[in-house]
Order: sequence, then structure tokens, then C-alpha cells
Amino acid sequence: MNRMALPIASHCTITDMETGRIIRIISNQYEVLCESGAYSCVAMGKLRKGTTPLVGDLVAVEHFAKQSGIQKIYPRHNELRRPAIANVDQAIIVMSAKEPQFSSALIDRFLFQIVYHEIEPILCITKMDLINEQDEIHAQIQMYQESGYRVYTSGKGEAPKGFADVLKDKISVLCGQSGVGKSSLFNKLDPSFHLQTQQISKALGRGKHTTRHCELHAIQGGWLADTPGFSSMDFTYMEPLTLAQRIPDFKKYINQCKFRDCMHISEPNCALREALANNLINAQRYAHYCEIVSMIQAQKRKY
Repeated sequence: MNRMALPIASHCTITDMETGRIIRIISNQYEVLCESGAYSCVAMGKLRKGTTPLVGDLVAVEHFAKQSGIQKIYPRHNELRRPAIANVDQAIIVMSAKEPQFSSALIDRFLFQIVYHEIEPILCITKMDLINEQDEIHAQIQMYQESGYRVYTSGKGEAPKGFADVLKDKISVLCGQSGVGKSSLFNKLDPSFHLQTQQISKALGRGKHTTRHCELHAIQGGWLADTPGFSSMDFTYMEPLTLAQRIPDFKKYINQCKFRDCMHISEPNCALREALANNLINAQRYAHYCEIVSMIQAQKRKY
């Protein structure tokens, strides 16, 4: 079943139950989109004792005389902790060329969180009109492209070329610093699409996050979630070995190391570090990986 298509009747077992997707959660009310319409639902008793419904979940909804209730959550193919969302296809990392300043370290921290959950990352660099043709950011963008990542760029008053096709039939999560132009980017892409926007705080050099709750927005034939969760970086739950295996640039070298539990830091006969020495992987991203592994290990030693 296409995850973006509206639920089909094959899940239904009785006439007053159908399948839908949770598109908004506010407090203990769940807005679920079904083939027959959108319903404000409550979680039924057996659900309150088990798995908590998340935005993005496919659920079985039963309709009663005065309300509708979620009876079952169908299996998820992934879920994020912060933001709390399920069944994500891709994550769009928005970074500005300036105001706030471009940071490859921050991009890679987003990347590591995203790929750890086996979600495809897509980079979008905004405010390209604020830099000149000689700016080193162009070389940074090229390095991501050469490493196999999809990168889109935009300037003032324009949406990235071909970017609308990226969203079709996908559940996307939007992440990036405040003030990088996330809302403006999607408002340019679709004038009918309205995420709340706010001017950059000049005093702080960054924007103030305006999102209040988790919600899926329909756009360009897909769904987009904008939540504040990605502004808080937490790597303590990660296993370094798993992280290394899921970073796209590293994958083809991982199984060539001498030791199966090689963490690619200082172990002998490490294929990843050999690739690094031969300029086959990005040295900057490898350094950021080492920083995160050190952070994870330091946190675990505390406990």
C-alpha cells in the first residue's frame, strides 16, 4: 500500500470502522484523515495503556453516535522521538547561507539524527542571494553533492527548481534552525500553504520558533510536518556502530574493516580510515562523526 494514499477498505472489519492517518495532535485530541472525511478522535481505553498514537500513524477508527475513537495503531516503519512523529519518508534540512550563518557541523548533526532512523535526508540551502560566486559555501554544497546527498538551493523570491517533485507522495519532516527561512521557502513553493512566519530577531541573530504543535500539512501532493523538536540535539540514545553503518558516505567501507565491532576511530586495519586517507570520504563529515561518538561515549560514562 502506498503510504501517502488515503487508507483503503481492506483494513476494515466492520461497517463503522475505517483506516485513517493522524495528521494533527492537540492535547488528547487526534485529527484523523479517512477516505470519508476528517474526524476529531479520542484514544480508546486499550490504547491508553499501550502505544501512544503519533502524528503520521495509520490507525483504525471506529465511529460512534457522538464521537470517533482510535481502536488500533498499525505497525510503523519508523518513528522519531523529537519531533514525535511516525512513518517519515524523508527529512528536509533547511540551512541558510547567511543570517544565521551556514554551518556544515550543524547540517551533519541533523544528518546523523535522520539517517540513524533510516530516513532519507534532503538538503535545502536558502538565502543564496546573500553570498557571491566566490563564497566557500559553494564548495561545501558541492562536497555534499559529491557524497551522494540531494541538495537544493534558493534565493530571495524563488523556490528551488524541481523541489515540488520531492514532496509528492511523501511524508516529510522539516528541520533547521529558526530564522533560516523554512516557512518562507514553502510559502513560495505554494502560495496557499501557510506556516506561521516571523522576522529574524536581530538582537539574537536568530529567529523565534513559532510552531506550537505537531501537524501534517498537505502540500504538493505530499505531507509536511513542521515541529520544534529538531532544535534540540540528543545523541545519547544512539549506538556508535549503528550510526556509522547508516551514514550514506560510510556504508560501502563499513564491512571491509578487520574487526566487526570497529568504530572507525583508532582501530587497526579500518577500511573507513583507509578511505579517508585516500580522500574517498569527506574528511569534514568524518571529523563530525568522531565528535558525536566522543559525545556519546562521554555521556554513557556518566551513567
